[in-house]
Amino acid sequence: MKKALSHILLMLMSLYTLAGASQTLLIVGDSLSASYNIPLEKGWVPLLEKRIHEKYPGISVVNASISGETTGNALKRLPDILDKHQPEIVVIELGGNDGLRGFQLPSIKDNLNQMISMAKNQGATVVLTGIHIPPNYGPAYTQIFYKAYKELAEKHETIFVPFILKGVGDNPELMQADGVHPTAEAQPKVLENMWPYIKKAIEQQTN
Repeated sequence: MKKALSHILLMLMSLYTLAGASQTLLIVGDSLSASYNIPLEKGWVPLLEKRIHEKYPGISVVNASISGETTGNALKRLPDILDKHQPEIVVIELGGNDGLRGFQLPSIKDNLNQMISMAKNQGATVVLTGIHIPPNYGPAYTQIFYKAYKELAEKHETIFVPFILKGVGDNPELMQADGVHPTAEAQPKVLENMWPYIKKAIEQQTN
């Protein structure tokens, strides 16, 4: 009887290993990650989810992104989101709305800092996405704004995405009329910008 039970347990463990441990990848972002003004399924996050299901079937994707989201509001929401989903990977794509509204840079940086710390304290691997904003408030503001992301990534030793809209934001054909949001046609390119860094996070968690 004991031998039979042991054999069953070994089989179950083998199946669990083959299937891969169930993990959650959480994305906390703004309209860039919320399929703004395009069909939901066309956004880079749904495209990411499809790719992950093909390559890493043991990982589920939770998109907690909201159009218009700020770092301050996301910071308030994050504890409940982390508690609910217990993610192993957290992608933070925020700050664009703060920058466009001219929010104080120390406040933006502090909000992101706290979010990264919360996720890391839970044991999650963090992917921080760098954001470039239009020079509405002058080159000094935009330079310091972007620099804050690199400083936070270095401080927390997080995986850092230099720019989510690389090769997209400067191409009018891939941007919506507002000049801020990428078109549906641009979403595969956005995914390719994000994928190497998200893949790295997945490999860190699964290896």
